[in-house]
Amino acid sequence: MSESPASPTPYEVLGVSASASHDELRRAYRRLLRETHPDTGGSAVRFTEVQRAWELVGDPADRAAFDRGESIPDSAGATSGGSAGHGFSATFTAPSPRGTAVRARTYGHPGGQAREHYLRLMREWVGRGAELSDPYDPRLVRSAPREIRALLAKALAEEATARAVAGLGIGFTVWNDVAVHPKSSSKLDHVVLGPAGLFAVRSEDWGSEVKLSKGDIVGAGIADDEEPFHELQRDAKTFSRYVGVRFTGLIIVVPDSALAVPYDRIQRGRLAGALLVRRSLLPNVLRTGATGAERESVDRVFDLRTRLQEGIRFV
Repeated sequence: MSESPASPTPYEVLGVSASASHDELRRAYRRLLRETHPDTGGSAVRFTEVQRAWELVGDPADRAAFDRGESIPDSAGATSGGSAGHGFSATFTAPSPRGTAVRARTYGHPGGQAREHYLRLMREWVGRGAELSDPYDPRLVRSAPREIRALLAKALAEEATARAVAGLGIGFTVWNDVAVHPKSSSKLDHVVLGPAGLFAVRSEDWGSEVKLSKGDIVGAGIADDEEPFHELQRDAKTFSRYVGVRFTGLIIVVPDSALAVPYDRIQRGRLAGALLVRRSLLPNVLRTGATGAERESVDRVFDLRTRLQEGIRFV
């Protein structure tokens, strides 16, 4: 179980409400252990999730700490800063302004739209007139419906990508939260221009492991009718026609823990060459290129930057 706000809570994993009694929790845990045990035909991944959920809320003291929003170490001692705890920071840390001569040019507000939607839905969920002193209080976030938590996870993912690409260097320009067209509500999370080309980048955190299957991304946190790469391709095409540019490649970036391999590439079809990438690898991919195409000339990059600066609008 990840520390991502989008991850299922222990109660969701066990299939009970957050107000369930200890006996109800224990019965649900024992039933799911039998159903998910690999020796009886269950899923090893699901079996591990059930065990981890019980570790977080099976003991009354641990459950009380979890409900208060406190991070609970895993068996290896990881806390909110590790990969297995249920803590997270909802504060956006902007790239440091120091050393600007060697940093990429960046524009727009990464995660801004997702945070606005999160705050609006959180206030609606809490209720009119109710005090909401800290909309990012981990206790409050954990108790919110998963669709609200997913918006916070989305914002955090976009902000983390913005920090990752900010150090690419002065030869790169990054636009965040870019409108695909003035008459459309869709957006591109990041548009990145550098010597290796022009890339449309989407940042995601579905709160679960993901992989490529049948030409798109699948995972426990992705709806059956959701096609992330096809959606990115559609939005990139709309933007390309509007601004008059052509993308070198499409990239979807996820937390390192969400992908079993450093990166994976779609091999055939209209999306051939599109990459699913761990966030820590993204800067290297953007430096070296995702498709093996020839690098852009300085004049070409300058012309593209001018056209993009003139045509880009932010959401």
